[in-house]
Amino acid sequence: MKPYFGMKGLWLTFWVTVACATDMTLFGYDQGVFSGVIITDDFLDTHGLQGKTSLISTVTAIYDIGCFLGAISVMFLGEPLGRKNTILLGTTIMSIGAILQIASYSVPQMIVGRIVAGIGNGINTSTAPVWQGETSKASWRGKLIVIEMIMNIAGFSLSNWINYGFSFLDGPIAWRFPLAFQFVFIFILFATVPWLPESPRWLMAKDRVDEADQILADLEGSEIDDPYVVTQSKEIKWAINYERENTVSWMNLLKGNTKGGSCTVRRLILGMGTQFMQQFSGINVTSYYLPTVLIESVGLEESLARLLTACNSVSYLLFSFIGIPNVERWGRRKMMMYCATGQFVCYAVITICIRYNEMESLAAATRERWAEASIAFFFLFYVFFGIGWQGVPWLYPSEINSISMRTKGAALGTATNWICNFIVVEITPPGIESLGWKFYIIWTVFNFAFVPTIYLFYPETADRTLEDVDRYFRENKNLFVCTDPVAISSKRPPEYQEDENREVRRNSSVRQDGIMAAQMAAEARFEKDAGRAERLDRVGSAGQSGSGTSKEKSSLGDAAV
Repeated sequence: MKPYFGMKGLWLTFWVTVACATDMTLFGYDQGVFSGVIITDDFLDTHGLQGKTSLISTVTAIYDIGCFLGAISVMFLGEPLGRKNTILLGTTIMSIGAILQIASYSVPQMIVGRIVAGIGNGINTSTAPVWQGETSKASWRGKLIVIEMIMNIAGFSLSNWINYGFSFLDGPIAWRFPLAFQFVFIFILFATVPWLPESPRWLMAKDRVDEADQILADLEGSEIDDPYVVTQSKEIKWAINYERENTVSWMNLLKGNTKGGSCTVRRLILGMGTQFMQQFSGINVTSYYLPTVLIESVGLEESLARLLTACNSVSYLLFSFIGIPNVERWGRRKMMMYCATGQFVCYAVITICIRYNEMESLAAATRERWAEASIAFFFLFYVFFGIGWQGVPWLYPSEINSISMRTKGAALGTATNWICNFIVVEITPPGIESLGWKFYIIWTVFNFAFVPTIYLFYPETADRTLEDVDRYFRENKNLFVCTDPVAISSKRPPEYQEDENREVRRNSSVRQDGIMAAQMAAEARFEKDAGRAERLDRVGSAGQSGSGTSKEKSSLGDAAV
């Protein structure tokens, strides 16, 4: 059977995207499903959690500790195992964690189940964006990873609707079935990942060059000797060799001792920073606890809070599609800055609305109107987040780091995401309970601070090859990027494109020279064979007239054959 069932080019990229998107759908489903579980009476009664706000937040947030541990483990497992095997390992661990949660009858078992599932999810979410990024064309990379994160939102939305539907049922099925449904995505991962191509960049880093070249050609839908494939292969090999010569050990990295001018520490911090900003935008105040927020801060009934949470997830999903074309058109910088500004405005208005909703001196009808206004801005916050901040923080670490640090950088970025996620999820229920409207000031301030941070420090990665990004950091050492046209342009710098075109032309001429040389050699062989045949004919004629020896005829005949 042909590799990849005979698929090449766009179809092969499509199926890699299906696998990575399924991984992220599972991630989104896991994020959303527990928000409905923790307000289900049978779950609370079974685990003895009625009225225990702090313990509920710990059981919820402990999942993120597992994700953090899983992400950290990828720094050590990711390179030896490769992208595909790492995802399969993470999926297997998630399966075990899911079974423990579904079968839980006690808080300790639920905590263990959530930690184990989190470890698997941390492994997968650290690896899938890297795998996608390393098997995608530069012009498609941003779009495809944004699509993955849209599927994350689709999983989140699905979990909310399943929670809402099963809330009308009594007994353990109301929370056990929603937890069990994640196996649909686990089965899809086991059915797709094993037969898909490994990252060609990882293969080259392991000196499996022939396999890597073949996969590059298959992903392009062309042959190994295609000039563009040859150019890609050479660029990747050069970057790998450069990183090997200038690689930095973890000990030296921690000490700040780097060499080779590749800005390793700076690039790690930039990648981790996007994940920090995503979490401290306040998204998981609502992703994990929106029903709780709508009940405690806004004053809604449980059924209405569940319904609005499910409806919000649909608008979140629909508006996130805006990010697909614009992640390349606007670029990573503008998308993050525009959307952080929108998020700041939303949380500022939410803070004001909840402040007046909590003022007992106001009439009940007036307070109700303030509460209704806050709901609108919770919805609007998700619009801005879905467009800009859902996908870019997962995309950026896989682009900004060098080949030798890409797995480690993505793992550190994901670990940052999960430890910050844990902090937010852990403090939210007691924060709402003790601070009331003042709790939302925190997220207002953070979103405001993100805009100048991105403007000053974050270079653009849109429309660049991964090797372009390496080149930028070798050639540019300025910490502030806002005044550098090469750093902030959402289009590929002309000098990068010109250099690539020159290399493709050179490889095309080399290939053409090779073809011409082969043709000339074939023509020479043909002329030589034709000359021998002519001599044979002459010998044959002479033989018929009695001239020439049998030895001459024999030797020339053998030569002609």
